[in-house]
Amino acid sequence: MHRTMDDLREGLSDVEASPKDGGRLDAIVVRPERDARREVAACRMDVSLGAMGDRWGTQFASPPLPGMPVLDSQLTLMNSRAATLVAVERSRWELAGDQLYVDLDLSELNLRPGDRLRIGEVVLEVTAKAHLGCRKFAARFGEAALAFVNSPEGKHLHLRGIYAKVVVPGEVRQGDPIHKVPPES
Repeated sequence: MHRTMDDLREGLSDVEASPKDGGRLDAIVVRPERDARREVAACRMDVSLGAMGDRWGTQFASPPLPGMPVLDSQLTLMNSRAATLVAVERSRWELAGDQLYVDLDLSELNLRPGDRLRIGEVVLEVTAKAHLGCRKFAARFGEAALAFVNSPEGKHLHLRGIYAKVVVPGEVRQGDPIHKVPPES
């Protein structure tokens, strides 16, 4: 159930049509343990622990190396249209391993490190850490999907997604609107 490179390129226009602002949170997934995924309707977001119920808060909140900025990888957001494009079916989105699936343009022209997004009560800040496809991604979605998201165009559009950190805690709910906000918010 993997798409060809031609199929992926053909579907790119839908991803590029994602809203630049005023998007929507389409899915929330927590990963309670390695290779486990659970979609939830709502999730509390914490400044230190990220998505409550996700293993990042218990396994990765302490830096493995001194001085490593761990919050840079607290949350991952993937464009839901890109997720559908590579996963083929909505039921397979969670295999990508991201926590938030959003209908929002995540491209580097629309969102840069330091930009902020309000989702429900929560404000997230986009971090500079690159989010790239890996061998697990290829095993789940195919070699063409891996090459596609890691291509120069795929990186520019952030087809694999982006990293963010929580700067204002609160709750997010599936269906919440997403808006860009000034950095001081």
